[in-house]
Amino acid sequence: MAAAKPPLSRAEFVALMAMLFSTIAFSIDAMLPALPQIAADLSPDAPNRAQLVLTSFVLGMGLGTFFTGPLSDAFGRKPVLLAGTALYMLAALLGALAQSLTLLLAARLLQGIGAAGPRVVSLAIIRDLYAGRGMARLMSFVMLIFTLVPVLAPTIGAAIIHFAGWRGVFFAFVIFALLSGLWFALRQPETLPPERRRPLEWAPLVEALREVLAHPTVRIAIMIQALVFGSLFGMLSSSQPIFDITFGEGENFPYWFGAIAITTASANILNARLVMRLGMRRMVHAALLMQLVASGLMILLLATNALSGHAALAAYVLWQTSVFFMVGLTLGNLNAIAMEPLGHIAGMAASVIGAVSTVAAVLIAAPLGLAFDGTPLPLATGIFTCVALALMLMQKIREEPAPEA
Repeated sequence: MAAAKPPLSRAEFVALMAMLFSTIAFSIDAMLPALPQIAADLSPDAPNRAQLVLTSFVLGMGLGTFFTGPLSDAFGRKPVLLAGTALYMLAALLGALAQSLTLLLAARLLQGIGAAGPRVVSLAIIRDLYAGRGMARLMSFVMLIFTLVPVLAPTIGAAIIHFAGWRGVFFAFVIFALLSGLWFALRQPETLPPERRRPLEWAPLVEALREVLAHPTVRIAIMIQALVFGSLFGMLSSSQPIFDITFGEGENFPYWFGAIAITTASANILNARLVMRLGMRRMVHAALLMQLVASGLMILLLATNALSGHAALAAYVLWQTSVFFMVGLTLGNLNAIAMEPLGHIAGMAASVIGAVSTVAAVLIAAPLGLAFDGTPLPLATGIFTCVALALMLMQKIREEPAPEA
């Protein structure tokens, strides 16, 4: 059974986990307004390559995720998370000093590896304490608070860039990680007691890896997560260029992005209210089906040039909102579906699930971002394809049993 619940109140625990999760969102979303400056300073001949600042971070996070879970299973949750936070801060300082795009991408890759600590260990801590629909419900509350970061991060990033340039954003990363790391170190007890830890030996790791990948539901959930993550990261990579180049709204981008993010916070409220009654699979299936329709309609409007001017901008904003809404209704549930049978190896499970889905998502998102041709059509086509594949895979996942009374 899961470890005893921590002395933190439910509200503080949710807020702390949300802040740890937010390391990722802040690291991505605060960089969005910086892309034009980074392109002008470090890649003037190929400005579209500045988008790789986002995907290199995600790739590093995926690679780091492979190791973070097993380390946390062997040495406990707290030391591994704090070590990842320290690496993240060091890499952020290196990024602030980078004088070429290559060095900046290397620093972002390293920063992503460090961010795997907060990402994976916080999920393992939640699984140490909760399971099934209860975990999915808690994740909805975590994601609700987490949503505030995408609302604020582009505006904060734009303000920092205005006064200190794009390098100032990296110093903000250091401050954010320092505050979250101190909160975690001082308040959150260890959730994996020594008697439940798994030795860091090759044979047990291979055995745990085999167990994770041998479970059909886990494998399918990982593939669906990859498709959803790929859609999300592709959207994030293209969002600033689309608002700027396609619609001429570059200066207002942080406000558009914040409005979209705060609107989609309702997805997490909706999921928290419905998942206990309807189940995780039904919620994911419904969200994917709605997005398939929305993306298909967006492709039709773009391919026929049916809209222009403010009407085209409004249609794009509604569609991007629907993509973020889909993410809010799926990712927490997919994590819970994948982790449900793997509580005894939660750290390793979180690592494999997170690593495979994230690295695969980069392979989807990077081409989507680089395919930007001045219109949202390549992005809409890519997301439609991802969602269609995810829907087909969802047919192979059986509904989980309802919780006992």
